[in-house]
Amino acid sequence: MKKTGEMVDYFECEKCGNLEFRPVYSFSLRFHTVNFSDNLIYERVNEERFECTRCNARYTKDEIKERLRELKRKRKID
Repeated sequence: MKKTGEMVDYFECEKCGNLEFRPVYSFSLRFHTVNFSDNLIYERVNEERFECTRCNARYTKDEIKERLRELKRKRKID
């Protein structure tokens, strides 16, 4: 429940203004060589993005964090 005097700003989709997102994951292996061996080594890469439920635009966590920081800066009172 919102208290008197509170303001709530939401992260909005830049394309359609929607407020609802779903997580989208992709999983991969990145292979590369090393100087001291003929074998390949690999690392797992898990990417998490958030997809707008209306227009399917995707955002990374960093993009969302930056936009929330911008909202916070707008509300700061000097």
